[in-house]
This record gives sequence, C-alpha cells and structure tokens, in this order.
Amino acid sequence: MDVRIKSSVEFSVSGTALEDALAEYDVLTVVDLLKEILDKAVACDDITVEVVEGPNTLEDYDAQSS
Repeated sequence: MDVRIKSSVEFSVSGTALEDALAEYDVLTVVDLLKEILDKAVACDDITVEVVEGPNTLEDYDAQSS
C-alpha cells in the first residue's frame, strides 16, 4: 500500500555549503537539491518540494546577501 506523507522542513545553511551542495548534486535550485536528497535516501515515486521562504537559487542568495 502506498502512503502519502506531508511534512514541513526548515533548515539553515552557510552560503558556501549551499554552493557546494548544489554543485555536488549538479542542480540549480534548492527545490531540486531537496528532491535529489530525498529520492536517494528513500526511493520515492513522487516528490513535491516548495521553497516558501529564503533563496531557491544562488542568484537569489546573492541578491539577498547584498
């Protein structure tokens, strides 16, 4: 039987760690990074991720930093 799990996750990360993680997983957004991590940890059929606060791309991060 398939189950659907909905959760909310909030985390802090340094700018350099964010850059390293996006480069390591070869993705351009935090949304895609989280999808990759979840899919590798638990084989999921459908993953929906949404950034509701904070930067989603390195460009967003750079704009927020200045």
